[in-house]
Amino acid sequence: MLNYFGKVFTVMLAVLLLYIWPTSETFERQDDISYLVAFNSVTSFVDSVRNKGYITPKMYNDFTTELSLTGNLYDIEMEHKHKRYNPVYIDPANPNTFQDSFNVDYEAFYEKQILSVIFPANSTAGKSDDSRKYKLTEGDYFSVKIQNTNKTNAGRLREFLNGGFSPSNLRIYIPYGGMVTNEDY
Repeated sequence: MLNYFGKVFTVMLAVLLLYIWPTSETFERQDDISYLVAFNSVTSFVDSVRNKGYITPKMYNDFTTELSLTGNLYDIEMEHKHKRYNPVYIDPANPNTFQDSFNVDYEAFYEKQILSVIFPANSTAGKSDDSRKYKLTEGDYFSVKIQNTNKTNAGRLREFLNGGFSPSNLRIYIPYGGMVTNEDY
């Protein structure tokens, strides 16, 4: 009887070492490659926007196409913070109370507002039309965050091996952004 359990254990160990472990490692490397492709895509898109000072439909479509090459689905969040200088007054109704200083405030615009300029509803303008450029100003901040929304093959295998419990199947999270350095309208 003891010999039987030893043989079963040996067979299970052989299956684990010959099939499951290499498959798991292959899926993990696939996730690593997907992360690198997504990271390069995000940094390229954000740096392009920061250097040019605008977003065109072609730039955004190229970005989403590159992300789709990984085989994953992503939640994309874009944020544009426009820098504003507001004078400081004791009494805003009285210009003589100006305090010789300015507050720097940021007005934030998000993906829905940005995409409504790039892809306006009921527009007949072509994709290269200037009215479809989302323009940013030098000194503004632009950032993009992406996170995969689907379970990767590595995540599914991990869930199977852990009996349905896996702490996080959303393995690709990339925040990236910075200051707009140029306005090239």
